[in-house]
Amino acid sequence: MVFDFFGARRKVVVGMVHIGALPGTPLYDADGGVQKLIDDAGADLEKLQAGGIHSVMFGNENDRPYVFKASPATLAAMTAVIQALKPTLKVPFGVNYLWDPSASVAIACATGASFAREIFTGLFASDMGLWQPSAAEALRLRRDLGRPDLKLLFNINAEFAASLDHRPIALRAKSAVFSSLADAILVSGPITGQPAETSDLKAVADAVKTVPIFANTGVRLENVREVLSLADGVIVGTHFKVDGDTWNAVDAERVKRFMDVVEEFA
Repeated sequence: MVFDFFGARRKVVVGMVHIGALPGTPLYDADGGVQKLIDDAGADLEKLQAGGIHSVMFGNENDRPYVFKASPATLAAMTAVIQALKPTLKVPFGVNYLWDPSASVAIACATGASFAREIFTGLFASDMGLWQPSAAEALRLRRDLGRPDLKLLFNINAEFAASLDHRPIALRAKSAVFSSLADAILVSGPITGQPAETSDLKAVADAVKTVPIFANTGVRLENVREVLSLADGVIVGTHFKVDGDTWNAVDAERVKRFMDVVEEFA
C-alpha cells in the first residue's frame, strides 16, 4: 500500500495535468483567460481518467521562466482551475506549484488535495538562480491549515539544477525523511521528460524503507517495468502527451497503452 487513499494498490501511476500559463506569466493567453485554462486542463483530465490513470497531479509547468515565490494572481488562478474541475475528478489528486513549496501546500489545502509535490529540502544552483527551499515553513503551514493528512512528496534532485549538497543521493533521501518528515521521496532526471538514473533510483530504494519511492520524470512505456521494479510509483507527464512533447495536449491512446501494460504486472 503506497498511501491509504490509493486503497490496496501497491504500484501507482500519477498523471500530470499541466495547466496552461497562469495570469501574470510570460506565456499567459489573455484572450482565452482563465476559462481556457479550465477547458484545456479539463480535456487533459478527461483523457487521463478514461485511460485508467490511478491519480492526477495539477501543475503549473507552463509558467516559464519559473520563480521561487508564487504571486497572488497565479495562486488564485491555479486554485480556481482546480476547484472548477473537482466535480469531474474520479481519482485522488495532488498539486505542485513550481517552485514554491509553501504555495503548493496552500493550494493543496484550499482545494482538498491528497498530496503535494515540491523541492522541500536542499540547496541548488539552478537556471532560476540560487535555490533554497524551506521544508520547515511548508510543514508548519500544513499544520496551521489543519491538514496533517496531506502527504508531502519530496523531490530530492531538482530538474534544471545541480545540488550543492555533495552527500550521496541515498543519504540525502534518508536525511529528508529523518529531519524533514518527508512522506515520500521522488527521484528525478536532469530536465522534465528525462529519466532518473537507474543507479540513483536503486540507491534511494535500497536506503529508504519507511516511505514510498517515486520516479518523478522520464518514465515511458519502454522503461516502466524496470522503474516499477524499484519504485512504488511513477509520475508521468511528457510521455502521455501528443508525440511525447511536454507542451502538447494529452494523447488518450498513449495513456491507455501505458496503463494497460502497468495493469499487467503492477
